Amino acid sequence: MPTVRFAAALVAVVAIHSFGVWLWPEFARSIDLFLVLTVLFARRGDTLAGLLGGLAAGLVHDVLGAGPFALHGFANTAVGYAVARLSQRLMVDRTSGVLLMTLLATVVQRTILAGLTLALLPDPVLPEPSWTALLVTTTAVTAATFFAASRRLKGGLATRRSNRSKRLHFD
Repeated sequence: MPTVRFAAALVAVVAIHSFGVWLWPEFARSIDLFLVLTVLFARRGDTLAGLLGGLAAGLVHDVLGAGPFALHGFANTAVGYAVARLSQRLMVDRTSGVLLMTLLATVVQRTILAGLTLALLPDPVLPEPSWTALLVTTTAVTAATFFAASRRLKGGLATRRSNRSKRLHFD
């Protein structure tokens, strides 16, 4: 079931990303929705799922982007694995924890991407620091907002189910 949810979320991220780039060409420079998906999926603590989810999200991001192929795939794989391992050791059940974890994950991903760009490309071009700061901030805030909204939705559904079962009396 988590694989189906991840695939559906990846399709939704592709649609939102594509629409955002169509609406505003700088959208891809200002937020990384694929990293949000990687972090939120890997946060469950399953290292293999975090690794494969990061790989899938990164490769799809590479396919949609105009940059060199497989850089995001490698970086998101490393971040997905690291987030899953960290989640095994730390309890990350609060929005502030998800915000901090995503903030750190985004910085690590951007550092890996910069290192790979400098090491592998003949004419490396690094993004401007202002765009990087914006991307780090918006990615972390988006992940925390989505996490908080999904917790609230799950809590509301659980309360509704509980209230519904209390009203049913079989005597």
